[in-house]
Amino acid sequence: MPTVAPAAPAQTAPAALYVPAQAPLGHSAAQQLSSERLLRGAPPKPRSARPGTRPSRFRIGGAREDTETQRKLELIRTPVHSCYRIAVISLKGGVGKTTVTTALGATLASERQDKVLAIDANPDAGTLGRRVRRETGATIRDLVQAIPTLNTYMDIRSFTSQAPSGLEILANDVDPAISTTFNDDDYRRAIDVLGRQYPIILTDSGTGLLYSAMRGVLDLADQLIVVATPSVDGASSASTTLDWLNAHGYTDLVSRGLTVISGVREKGQMIKVEDIVAHFSARCRGVVSVPFDEHLAVGAEVDLDIMRPRTRDAFLGLCSLVAEGFTSSRDAPPAAAPTPADPAACPFTRPPAGQHGYVMLPGYSQPGSFPPQPH
Repeated sequence: MPTVAPAAPAQTAPAALYVPAQAPLGHSAAQQLSSERLLRGAPPKPRSARPGTRPSRFRIGGAREDTETQRKLELIRTPVHSCYRIAVISLKGGVGKTTVTTALGATLASERQDKVLAIDANPDAGTLGRRVRRETGATIRDLVQAIPTLNTYMDIRSFTSQAPSGLEILANDVDPAISTTFNDDDYRRAIDVLGRQYPIILTDSGTGLLYSAMRGVLDLADQLIVVATPSVDGASSASTTLDWLNAHGYTDLVSRGLTVISGVREKGQMIKVEDIVAHFSARCRGVVSVPFDEHLAVGAEVDLDIMRPRTRDAFLGLCSLVAEGFTSSRDAPPAAAPTPADPAACPFTRPPAGQHGYVMLPGYSQPGSFPPQPH
């Protein structure tokens, strides 16, 4: 009987890589020009976002400076009774507006340890989404389209990416032809939904003042931050921004606003920074100078632990000035009979074990607050 050789085992074809039918604009650039590929040195090890308790990055001792730091931290951790909205604007591009938004939001989220959201409302392909490791390809346009289905915090969380500090970012489309379709009505609808779940929302606006969504950004803002640079053109553009706002009915917002002098490049000796600070000190409530920091200048993900101490201190000071608005909001009498549809009514409580952030209390009977977290 002839011997039959056993059949060769069938070779399994390698699994095909999943390729989207049509990758969104900017997807290839994000993959090929990532911070891991472009930055020298090993990238920091990824850390799990929002651990239960994080120690403060600002050390407290017995010196006078530490007493001032403690005062600022206590102010930053002031409970808020309503959704507090911060608009970061600039008439000129390249002044570090997105960097200021991200670093400010990260510092607030880290020290308050509650939910802080930054929104990219730039109609010209904003880059806020590049300042955090993206967990989703969803954008604010996707969120607006899904508003009828957004009932809980976890529904919204699927549209955001979260940094190790706890800051969440809602990105915009990098295709200008798409991002410009995000208009005033879309912004107001988004804030109405997001304001029920986030105690603090920052908006990184575009460089123009006349695009549609800017009206909603300014109308809904509790706090205005204008970003300038320590340069002749940067300071002049920021001052012109304040002129325009004063001429169009936002005088009160300007007087309560803050100016950030952003050191986007190494400071030379020719410019009189103290004169720039004096100019804006006379026009708004406070001025903060943020020194040049190489970590921020590279335009990658913002990591508070890599910032220079002077830079962290500058953002701590900015946060404390912003937090003075929390106190004003807290002392103001609550609106009569708030309803869940009102974004100013933000009742929250601690979440069940294992779930981060805060959730809204159904059927609340009085305005709630965001309790401070233990440190």
